[in-house]
Order: sequence, then C-alpha cells, then structure tokens
Amino acid sequence: MTAGALRDIRVIDLSRVLAGPYCAMLLADYGADVIKIEQPGSGDPTRQWGPPWFGPQDLSGVGTPDRSGIGESAYYLSANRNKRGMTLNLKSPEGQSIARRLIATADVVIENFLPGALAEFGLDYTTLAAGHPGLIYCSITGYGQTGPYRDRPGYDFMIQAEGGIMSITGPAGGEPHKVGVAIVDISAGLFAATAILAALHHRAQTGRGQWIDVALFDAQLGWLANVASNYLVSGEPPARHGNAHPNIVPYETFPTADGHIAVGVGSDAQWRRFCALASRPDLAAEPRYATNAGRVTEREELIGLLRGVFRERPSAAWLAALQAARIPAAPINDVPAALNDPQAAAREMIQTVAHPAGPLPLVGPVAKLSATPAAVRAAPPLLGEHTNAILRDELGLSEGEIAELRHEGAI
Repeated sequence: MTAGALRDIRVIDLSRVLAGPYCAMLLADYGADVIKIEQPGSGDPTRQWGPPWFGPQDLSGVGTPDRSGIGESAYYLSANRNKRGMTLNLKSPEGQSIARRLIATADVVIENFLPGALAEFGLDYTTLAAGHPGLIYCSITGYGQTGPYRDRPGYDFMIQAEGGIMSITGPAGGEPHKVGVAIVDISAGLFAATAILAALHHRAQTGRGQWIDVALFDAQLGWLANVASNYLVSGEPPARHGNAHPNIVPYETFPTADGHIAVGVGSDAQWRRFCALASRPDLAAEPRYATNAGRVTEREELIGLLRGVFRERPSAAWLAALQAARIPAAPINDVPAALNDPQAAAREMIQTVAHPAGPLPLVGPVAKLSATPAAVRAAPPLLGEHTNAILRDELGLSEGEIAELRHEGAI
C-alpha cells in the first residue's frame, strides 16, 4: 500500500465524542500515526452510544484488561478508524507523566476539554510548548478559548440552535429543525484538520508550532456561507424556505405522479430548456419569469404552477428528461439507497476492514489523492487495545513497569 502523505506525523488524540475524533481520523486516513487516549474502564463516551452495536457485547474471553466484550457502537466506529488506542488516567500523576512523554514524541495534540481543564494536569499548550516548541496543539471546544461563553460545554444540537442554522431549516411555516446529522461537530472537525495541515506547513518553514483554537460555535457561523452573506449585505433576516433555495427559483423538491424529486434550475438558459421539455411555452414567454430575479420575486405563484406541472409525469420520466436537458435533478434517496448507489461503489465510499467481531463496513475517505491516497487501514481500536505495545515500543517500558502502572490505575 502506498504510504500516506502524513506518514511521518504523530498525533496524540485526547478528544472524545465526534469533532476531535473525526479530525484525528481524517489525519489518520492520510497516514498519520494517531494514538487515541481514553479513560481506563469506560473510554470514549460514544462506545456506549448504542444500539446499534457491531459484534457481541459479552464475547467471552476476547477483549482487553479494560473490557471483556468487543461489541462497539456504530457511533464510535464512525470516527475512530486507523488509530492505535490506549488507556491512560490523566487524573493520576503517573498517567500525566506518561502523557507528557508521549506528547514529546508527537507533532500534534488534539483535545476537546473545557478551557483550562488540562492546565490542571500540566497538559496545556503553554506548559507543553515550553519544552516542545514545534508542537501543534489543537483545542476544540464549544465556544472557544475567549468570549463570555468560553466555559460552557459544547453540544452540537445546542449550537445548531444558537448558531442560526435551525432558524432556516425546516418547513417554511413550521417549527425550526436541526440538521439530521451532527453537522456542527463534523464541520468543526474539518476546520480543525485543515488548520492543523496549515500549521504543519508553517512549522516546516519556521520550525515553530502553534496553538489552534477551534470553536463549534464559530464553525456553525462559518458554514452559514451565502445565507450569512445575504443578511450582512441586505440587513434582512433570512427566512425559512423548507427545501427551497433563498436565491434561486425553481430550486427545491417537487411532487411527481408517483413520488418526489429534487430539481435545481440554476440559470435562465436552463429555465428555457425546462419550459421546452415540460411543453409549457407559456411559462417561457412570461416576462416575469424570464430571469432568476423575476422568478424569485414571483416565487409563490410560480412554484404553485410548477407543482401542477410536475404531477403530470412519474419521477423516472422527469429525471430522464431533466438530465437529458442538462438540468440538475435527482431522486430523493434514503440512506440505504445512497450508500448502495452505483456511484458510491465506483468511488469506493463503502470499505470493509477486519475487526475481531468480523468484517466491518465503514464509510471510506472522501478525498482521492493520486500519489498518496487516503486509506482505511485498520478498524477503530478496542478499548486499550494497544496500551502495552505503545508503552513498550514508544516509551521503552518493561512488562513489569506496565503491570505496575495498571495496578496503580494509571492505565
């Protein structure tokens, strides 16, 4: 297998749940050696966030000193592939000492404790960077290291509510809706990963590391994108449009004779082609609909007319005609249909990796690099799966020393 682009980078992942682990997983996909550190006995909280589970929860005789069963939640499995895993009690002096020794061998630390929490253990950026100036230290929190909300814990749902996205998601006349995936966590992990790559580039030029401060709240505001810009330019609060687009018409879902499809008429030329294939020259001839600005102004009237037009044919007929006319259109797939789509297979978006409980299917890496492709190399680790090997191989501890650390509750 081709070595990954980050094959010479070591990451210590002190984070839990989703944003931090997802960020660390992306770096691991690109070849970084990621060591996931978890609390002995319990581990990452997402290990218990099931059902569904992969593998039995009480498989006798298989597992680690920390856990007898190997069943894992699907949630945990989604964000922890390609990592080595160890347990470490950061509240114990011995555990803190081990953590500092490991970090001394690393390039990157990722953590998502509340601001100031790791300073109590001597594991904050200022303390660590004093002896390791090349260290890149990424803190992911709900609200960042500054501001009036810095000490609040961050939860995806709450920040979707606070950050504006729920106000524009859901039916136009209904209640606000959250996005159906923890998109604030995911986007914060993406922002963190790109910032870490930028910091690694800076370090290659200067030899100096830096502290990266990523807030879930900032991530939410950041990906409001054109919706935020609409407000900043116009001063008008964005409205909730359901599946419709605030700036393009028609660009939404439509009922057909046997279901629903998504249609996006993104230009005036596409509009004219749509009117032709729909056999509605009257719509093409209407001056109020000739430009997108006009169609946005006349949104309510036009969409009412188009709903009647789309009900005249079944979904398959509309999709074939629209795609032939080079007008964006798509079926509204459920998750199984999307994951089993031929395009997903061609892009290798579902990959299977060996796990003690059996072959484990995972969603694969998104970016395809021609020279250093990202890869799914290993299943998410069992709790403490690599503790002994990491302490022995990376820090040179003897089996007796490791046994004593375990007896003391440090690992």
